[in-house]
Amino acid sequence: MNKYKMHLLVCGGTGCKASQSNQIVEQLNAELESHGLEDEAKVVVTGCFGFCEQGPIVKVIPDNTFYTQVKPEDAKEIIEEHIIKGRKVHRLLYVDPTNKESVSDSKHMGFYQKQIRIALRNCGFLDPEDIDESIARDAYQALGKALMEMTPQEVIDVIKKSGLRGRGGGGFPTGLKWEIAAKQASDQKYVVCNADEGDPGAFMDRSVLEGDPHTVLEAMAICGYTMGADKGLIYIRAEYPLAIHRLKVAIKQAMEYGLLGKDILGTGFNFDIELRYGAGAFVCGEETALLHSMEGHRGEPTVKPPFPAESGYLGKPSNVNNVETFASVPVILLKGADWFASIGSEKSKGTKVFALAGKINNVGLIEVPMGITLREVIYEIGGGIKDGKKFKAVQTGGPSGGCLTEKHLDTPIDFDNLIAAGSMMGSGGMIVMDEDDCMVSIAKFFLEFTVEESCGKCSPCRIGNKRLHEILTKITEGKGTMEDLELLKNLSGVIKDTSLCGLGQTSPNPVLSTLANFWDEYVEHVIDKKCRAGKCTALKKYIIDAEACVGCTACARVCPVNAISGERKMPHEINQDICIKCGACYDKCKFSAIFIK
Repeated sequence: MNKYKMHLLVCGGTGCKASQSNQIVEQLNAELESHGLEDEAKVVVTGCFGFCEQGPIVKVIPDNTFYTQVKPEDAKEIIEEHIIKGRKVHRLLYVDPTNKESVSDSKHMGFYQKQIRIALRNCGFLDPEDIDESIARDAYQALGKALMEMTPQEVIDVIKKSGLRGRGGGGFPTGLKWEIAAKQASDQKYVVCNADEGDPGAFMDRSVLEGDPHTVLEAMAICGYTMGADKGLIYIRAEYPLAIHRLKVAIKQAMEYGLLGKDILGTGFNFDIELRYGAGAFVCGEETALLHSMEGHRGEPTVKPPFPAESGYLGKPSNVNNVETFASVPVILLKGADWFASIGSEKSKGTKVFALAGKINNVGLIEVPMGITLREVIYEIGGGIKDGKKFKAVQTGGPSGGCLTEKHLDTPIDFDNLIAAGSMMGSGGMIVMDEDDCMVSIAKFFLEFTVEESCGKCSPCRIGNKRLHEILTKITEGKGTMEDLELLKNLSGVIKDTSLCGLGQTSPNPVLSTLANFWDEYVEHVIDKKCRAGKCTALKKYIIDAEACVGCTACARVCPVNAISGERKMPHEINQDICIKCGACYDKCKFSAIFIK
């Protein structure tokens, strides 16, 4: 029986730990002990709450009070005011950016109201290093149901009927994938979890593994049962030390409870799970490159077929799903295929986790039903654009996706609609941009990433993307021509059509989508030698307004290349041939006499 009257849930995800959540836990425990309340209230370190913009977060149960941006020194006030006196600490409550009102309960925050948490259902609610807490929230119930009440094919049929599609970016029907692997005849099969997320700004899989590792272990065991595999492998990037630690703890606990290992639940089914570490290569998110890396080879893709379900790890049939896909499986078995299929759109069932980042008020991790619009995500869940700026674009799908604009705001988000709009779902990155962003520079940034991460095996990706990046660099330096814009289009098409794997086939998407939606910006860079956002340094011109300049000489004194001339108390002038566009003069001027053209 639970002896505690109150629980203080403290976010223990990577982001909040980096902002001193460990020290907050220590201070809360010290304050409880100093007041003799250690038997009345318990501090629980949980996984990510998702609301990263407001972290570190402390949530008090049972009244569901949600404290934001907590610091270690706030622990004393939380204990003395809230726990002892029953009064909320109002200065730590979330303030809604739209109406400036404090909200104490997360259920009434716009950030959470339209979310449906399936993959993230347990993140922020339990201690991920305590298997008993996971079991209290139905962990391993689905595995027990599958082993004791269902045949392997019946489990596959439920997953197929649910409409679950792979959440790693490909969107292949999960049940069909399992069925293909199940039909292969082999003395050894493998279940592989792809936890190698490498998109800039993406942390969906990491948060699931840090906050609810048992759900992934359980789903892998269920998959193993359906396809006749007794071995599971989790390929996780070594840069995720907290996720690795919690996975190790979870595997050890599950083995001790007889939920992994030999003769699980007395059914005769055996299943073991091991970790394999990736070195941070983006291309290893592609399943064949991932398998080669696990085998100790260079992480390079191979032509399919054969597919991994036929010949995967060590040449044996292998099923590869990503973390989020696995995280949805147990709850589907417990609540039923019809329940899951009732959420989402016609061809994209269920929910999708997105890492919402960029120029938006509510940065964080969200899980929304498929079919929700970009407008709802950005303006209701995301709280709108920072500092009242104008929305310009949103990049979905990471480096493999495309930029969507204001005309796409009412587009329902699902696999097919995003592709039709010139982007893609990808693994779930969503970066919002405002009027101060240069779309040519954005395309260049993603190409830079792709060039760096290409494995180099095929020439369209290795050489083609390098040429694309060179052309974009030329344009951002004011040296581009209209012929370069046509070359960008043509070369992008060739790279998409001839690259070996998904990395190369999708790498031109940021270029093509920005060309399609922001053609006028490209033309400005080429014809007018102008960057309207002022992001392309080579195209900036710092001009001194002669009428506003008082001749104080402050700008001339800070110029590192002596590009500014003029007599004291007389208007100064900038020599554009010498100016290196460092902006030192602009920052120093106290009279707003310098502007960027």
